[in-house]
Amino acid sequence: LVGSEMCIRDRHTSRAGAKVALLLKRGVDIPNPLSLDIGDDVRVDRISASGVTLYPGCRIRGEKTVISAGSKLGHEAPATVENCRLGSGVELKGGFFSNSVFLEKASMGMGAHVREGTLLEEQSGGAHCVGLKQTILFPFVTLGSLVNFCDCLMAGGTSRQNHSEVGSSYIHFNFTPDADKATPSLIGDVPRGVMLNQPPIFLGGQGGLVGPSCLGYGNVVAAGCILRGDYPEGNRLIRPPASPGAVKDFIAAAYPGFTRIVENNLLYLANLAALDAWYREVRKPFLEAQEFGPLLFAGVMDQLDLARKERARRLEEMAEKAATDVPAGQPPAAARARREFREHVRVVTGVFQERTRSDATERLRDAFLEDFRKAAGEDRRDYIAAIQGLPAEVSAGGVRWLGSLVEDLCARAARVVPSMNLFRNPA
Repeated sequence: LVGSEMCIRDRHTSRAGAKVALLLKRGVDIPNPLSLDIGDDVRVDRISASGVTLYPGCRIRGEKTVISAGSKLGHEAPATVENCRLGSGVELKGGFFSNSVFLEKASMGMGAHVREGTLLEEQSGGAHCVGLKQTILFPFVTLGSLVNFCDCLMAGGTSRQNHSEVGSSYIHFNFTPDADKATPSLIGDVPRGVMLNQPPIFLGGQGGLVGPSCLGYGNVVAAGCILRGDYPEGNRLIRPPASPGAVKDFIAAAYPGFTRIVENNLLYLANLAALDAWYREVRKPFLEAQEFGPLLFAGVMDQLDLARKERARRLEEMAEKAATDVPAGQPPAAARARREFREHVRVVTGVFQERTRSDATERLRDAFLEDFRKAAGEDRRDYIAAIQGLPAEVSAGGVRWLGSLVEDLCARAARVVPSMNLFRNPA
């Protein structure tokens, strides 16, 4: 048995050594080849021969892994990368990265822990010791150190000098005492965020955001604050009052603000659908113009699909608990609404998987795409320059299209559960 194990190990070592030798021959910079651990399932032809550096201690795994030109892995500490797709110039300086996508010049510092459902768009990233899962960062968004950001989407900013930022030691609280994770937060939104012309959002350090929440563009949250509500208005300095520190009975499955929780989950799903449409209709040719572009595009779509499934699953789990364990004293109408939501929750979440759009949304889409092609021309090499170079009226048309899509999906979902009166209350 020992001999068999040694033979298997030797064969693996031989195959890995052959792959390392091939990478070196192609021009990949590997300062210490003996320290590189590369899996049998990794396709060497999906690792660029141009400007890639794999520093000592790197582990590369997974048949889906793509490493584009100029990317650097493990500069500050060993890095494990499995089934990740990296655009050009990406820097993953140390940590664990799994089933995620990093577009051009995205970066993460030492000690990162990045898991499935994560998409970092151009020039976004984090400093050291950042944990991400089911998270989408739009271009330029920057996370400080010691940040835990799961189940959220963040946008805002126009450049690396004017970007949305999360201060160090910040947490997105995404798990409740009832063991729910129906807690996705929108920090910004998709319809306006994709235009790369919105003011940045600043979340001060040593703070946190209790999901599910919505936060508008241009907002500044003071350091040390825990946000427990929605702040959709923009350009505000937010410093909520401190908790009074009272002690009272905990009632399991009480779900205060149940309607708000459901609305924010549906709004998040609608924004994911809008981002899916944006990638299919606008971003796809820009990605496909890059090295390994079709693989990058497929990776992004995989992440968006994972995000939708995760949000639907978590919402269905919460619906079951909320209807099964209705606390005593709940008004009959509230109890009926909970039961109706549980009965129809899969129909509700199914709305966001459909490709059918309203006639009004399709007209807005077609008008925007025509104006976009005229304004952007045929060059698809520089996505950020193309988007930021659009005339204001063209960008506004894109916002109307995606905003209409979000509103239509939310309205269709609301009609499935009329007793909840979703999206009918004033903001």
